[in-house]
Formats: sequence, structure tokens, C-alpha cells
Amino acid sequence: MDMTRSIAKKTSYLQNWLLNPRIEVLAGIVVALALIPEAIGFSVVAGVPPEMGLYGSVIIACVIAVSGGRPAMISAATASTAVLMGPIVHAHGVSYLFAATILMGVFQIAAGLLKLGRLMRFVSRSVLTGFVNALAILIFLAQLPQLVHVPPVTYGLIALGLAIIYSLPYLTKAVPSPLVAIAVLTVICAISGIHVRTIADLGELPSTLPVFSLPHVPLTFETLHVIAPVALTLAAVGLLETMLTAKIIDDFTDTASGKSRECIGQGLANMISPLFGGMGGCAMIGQSVINVSSGARGRLSTLVAGAFLLVLLVMLHRLLAIVPVAALTAVMIMVSINTFSWTSLTKLRTVPWQSSVVMAATVTTVVATSDLAKGVLVGVLLSGIFFAGKVSRLLRVTSRLSDNGRLREYFVKGQVFFASAEKLVEEIDVTEPLDRIVVDVTEAHFWDISAIGAADQIVIKARRHGRDVKFVGLNAASATMMELHGTHQKEGGAISLH
Repeated sequence: MDMTRSIAKKTSYLQNWLLNPRIEVLAGIVVALALIPEAIGFSVVAGVPPEMGLYGSVIIACVIAVSGGRPAMISAATASTAVLMGPIVHAHGVSYLFAATILMGVFQIAAGLLKLGRLMRFVSRSVLTGFVNALAILIFLAQLPQLVHVPPVTYGLIALGLAIIYSLPYLTKAVPSPLVAIAVLTVICAISGIHVRTIADLGELPSTLPVFSLPHVPLTFETLHVIAPVALTLAAVGLLETMLTAKIIDDFTDTASGKSRECIGQGLANMISPLFGGMGGCAMIGQSVINVSSGARGRLSTLVAGAFLLVLLVMLHRLLAIVPVAALTAVMIMVSINTFSWTSLTKLRTVPWQSSVVMAATVTTVVATSDLAKGVLVGVLLSGIFFAGKVSRLLRVTSRLSDNGRLREYFVKGQVFFASAEKLVEEIDVTEPLDRIVVDVTEAHFWDISAIGAADQIVIKARRHGRDVKFVGLNAASATMMELHGTHQKEGGAISLH
């Protein structure tokens, strides 16, 4: 059985390389072009030379194409990791950033081996929708510098680019429309001599191959003390954005991905990138959406994106330099429009208000802080609070007094845990003048030590008032919890299991 499963996995892996090569190659070319302004911009954010972002994007994309767990997803230098790199670069230099990035990769590989990708199941749909909408807004806001204080002709070029992108698929899908838009706008600017910003204006482009080199840092505990906190934060933020992006691409393509394998792949990519002068990174939702929107579904497109970017830098840098920024701006505006979940706005009146609050809080936090991790954290915490409140309200306690008025039976139904434990204590009146109280929990379940603590509190409080209390009907799991963590039954056998 294990051998059959292994053969199936190998077959699936090979198939991911053979899916529609023509579309995969063309999609990868589009992505390569879209990576350039992002990589240069993120290098500026991190306080490092432009070639570090470009080389990092090349290496990460190529490595993740082979080792990742989510085919067609694009990984490269990203804003979420770049903002965390600035402090260590300014304080200790680029070599310490390289060392921290290598350690970042080690942490990510460890996360993959520990299968921490499974934690994604705790991210609710509302958080995911908020994450997607926030990213769409951030992608659009990132284009604003290309839309202000520019020649009026720029707006015409962007409008033409968007027209091509959205109209060409009605005529043919043989070639990705974003690639056609970039080519057409480049030719128009080159022939007409229109003076608009080009990629050459964004920053100095490297024209040589990256060279292997080890970070020049002392191998001491002091170095580890400097780089470990940065590496751990980079690893956590990188994996968070990667796992969320993988889930989005899963939904977009109706296919599953290997989250643990993706963690390991990200780790390998981030370990190798600094060895060739590149910065670290993670999955990119914008470029991933471009890729799958262009028809890519396999690994070849990701490899082509990285490899073609290197070809552009080394062999075609003169051609690359004349590509108008307006063409790439049009592509990224398309990504922003396509990424935003417009149906989430129409559903605001129909979905539970808690879901809307979670989504809005996630969007607001991400946009206000430009920190994806903080936005997701806020969303997850709110989801947990709302969920706990909802489940706690499902706890019901009813009672029945015996004919002689000396015995009261309480019937507990629902989940007893930290959010509902106090309600259980409040519902059971141990001050009532009775000889005996029986708490029937046949239809209840005790989940945590807060629930056990509530049972202890009820029994101990009852004994102070001279009442005899017994819990009956505990299921096996609840009884085990009571025996391990409860204190009241040790003093008088206050539980009964049937």
C-alpha cells in the first residue's frame, strides 16, 4: 500500500512538470516581468541593493518550483519579509541578513517536518477573505506612485493595457493577455518615442550571474543572539503568508497542495538564496494570481518565471530597460481587481455579523499596518472569541425537584469549557435547602481544566453549605479529565460514570 502511494506521488509530481508546456512557459514569462518592479521596490524597503531582491526572486522561484508543495504558486522576495529585514541591515550589515535568512530557512524546514502547516485549519473563511481583500488593496495602493505626478499619456497607456488584458481573452486564449499588453505597450513607446517611466528608471539592474559566497559573520553565540530573533520572525511571517496564499491558489484551481512540503521547500529556497547574494522571501499572492489567471497549473511556470528573469537580467537587460512601467502597472491593477473578493461585499447583509466583523478587522489591520501577520492574528483572535461565545451559549442547564422536595436533579446539555464553565457554576444553586443535588452530565462534555475547575467549585461550595452533590453520566473522556485534574472527588467520591 505504501509503495503504491509512493508511486502515485511520483507520477503526480512528474505530471506537474508536463502540464500544457506552452501555456506554462508563456505564463512564467508574464510573471518574470511582473516580478521586476516588486523585487526592486522590496530591496529598497529592506535597505539593500536592487540586485539582492532580483537575485533572490530568481533563486527562490527556481528552487521552490522543484521542492515546493503548491504547483503554480510563485515565491520570491516579498514586502512582508522585506520590512523585517531593514533593522538588522542598518544595525549589522548585509552579511548578518544573509546569515539570518539561512537560519530562517532552517526554522521553516523544521516547521515542515513538524507539520505545522496543519495550523491553517484554524484560520476561518472570514479571515482568509479579509486577507485576500487586504492584499488586493495593498497591491493597488502600491501602484499609486506610478499614477501621480506622471505625464498624462501614462494614463492612456494604462487604460490601453487594461483594455487589452480584459478584451483579448474574448478573441483568443492562446497567449496570456497580460503578456500581449506588455509587448504592445513596449512597442508603442519604442516606436513613438513617448517619454514615460521605464524599468530602467526604477533602479540599477544587474547584468551578471549571481556568485556563490558564504556570509562573512563570526560563528559565535553573539551572532546567533543577533540573528535568531530576526530569523524566527521572518520564518513565521513568511510561512503565514505562504500558507494563506497556498490556500487561495487551492481554491482558485480546485486542487490540493502539500502544506508541509511547501514549508520545507520555502526553507530550502531561503537557505540557498543568500548563498548567491539574494534576499529571503515567501509566496506572492499577486504574481501567483497572474500565473494561474494566465492558465498555469504546474511547476514549469514557476521555474520559467525565475529562469527567464535571470535571462532578462543577464542577456536582455537592454530590452528589459525600455519596458514602460505603465504596462506593469496595468497588470498589477488587473491583479488587484481579480484578487479582491467582490462577492464578500454583496454577502455582508446575509452572513452572520460576526463573520463581517472578522473580515473587516482583518482588512483594516493589514491596510493600516501593512503587516499581514498582525491582520491575520487579529482575525484569528476575533474568530476564536466569537466561536467561544457562540459555543458557550449552547450550554443548557435544566432542573427537576423531587416530589418530597429534598432532591434536585440538574440536567446539563452542551459543551463545558473555559467560556461556558462560569455559566455552569451560576446555573447550579447549592444554597437551596436540599438533602442532595445530582448533576446529570450525560449529554455534556468536559473539555478542559476550566470545566473541571467549575465542577470542583460546585462541589466544594455545596459542601460548605452542607449539601451532598454528585456528578453522574460522565463520558469516558470527561471522567478521565476529572480523575486526573479534579480535586473534589478525592475527598468524597463525587463522580459516577455510566
